[in-house]
Amino acid sequence: MAQPTPAHPQPTPAHPQPTQPAQHAYAQHQAAPATRTTAAAPATRTTAATPATRTTHATPTTPDSRPVVDKGLAAAGRKPRHGEGFATRAARVLRRTVSSSAAREVAETTRTAETLQQPVTTGRQIAVTSIRGGAGKSTVAALLGLTYAHYRQDPVLLVEADPALGSLPLRLGAETLRWTTGDVAGIVEPQMSLLDITGYLVQLPDNAWLLPGSQGQIGAMLDTRAYERVMVALRRYFGVTVVDCETLPAEVARVALSAAQARVLTAPATLEGITSTYAVLQWMQGLPRHVIAGTVVVLTELVPHTGLDVGKAAEKLASTGASVQVLPYDRHLAAGGPIRTELLAQPTRQAATRLAADVFHLSQKRH
Repeated sequence: MAQPTPAHPQPTPAHPQPTQPAQHAYAQHQAAPATRTTAAAPATRTTAATPATRTTHATPTTPDSRPVVDKGLAAAGRKPRHGEGFATRAARVLRRTVSSSAAREVAETTRTAETLQQPVTTGRQIAVTSIRGGAGKSTVAALLGLTYAHYRQDPVLLVEADPALGSLPLRLGAETLRWTTGDVAGIVEPQMSLLDITGYLVQLPDNAWLLPGSQGQIGAMLDTRAYERVMVALRRYFGVTVVDCETLPAEVARVALSAAQARVLTAPATLEGITSTYAVLQWMQGLPRHVIAGTVVVLTELVPHTGLDVGKAAEKLASTGASVQVLPYDRHLAAGGPIRTELLAQPTRQAATRLAADVFHLSQKRH
């Protein structure tokens, strides 16, 4: 695992290591000397305010860098907890020792890794949204981005298309923000190299990058033209792009869903959550078939015991033609703050990896 720069503490993935290296999806593009330098020298990329090369376009006004979390508020945070208790972890180790489940887990992990490492000819864009706030949208987007970055060798981008005080930078462990999606929309030009582009992004572990939606300021806006310009321009640089959208029915979210090769719709595992999500899926049934066929619903368990028969709920939602997966309750995720994947419960890690593989597989079907 690559070590993080001092500016961005690394949420070290705890996924099993891939059995085979992924094929590089952008061999021709990455063969350029500037791109190779980017991949080999993280220190060159850490200064978000000073892109390495600006000779081909006008120099924009550099915004001030702002902290993701106020220092006084950060001090109020408690020490991160493990996703599950010690007794549960010990019991799982014992069960694996006396059963054949370990071999099955290794085989499943190998198959999943092979799916996640499939090369792409053009960048895959995956839109994550929800019907309401508090459904775990940014958490799911962060888990997807961290998983792709861990398994893939080509660059991975996370875009925050939710400027209304979104939590994606916090979940990814970013400390400061400067350039936003709206800023980059007015900067990006076709002749720019990957090295130019990453100068405006926040560096994350494992060759991943973040483009924030705002600097945590109320009233920040992002219009559809700016979003479309950014996404079209950046697609050729990144093998996978995960977009944390606004909640539906916001205009940018609808544009993102229609343009993406795969969609993730998060919903809390409650009666209210599945009712509203089912209504949206029925609406999607009236759209071109590929829309709902390329959609995965993620039922997020936000409390230990939801009082909902998740199996029956998933079956009902799946009857619309969408895929359905469950993200189980996890103490570490429930506490908020930066995601440290080594502290996730094993069922959470497995669910996140399966979800990433399922969504990526769907994205490969749509060009």
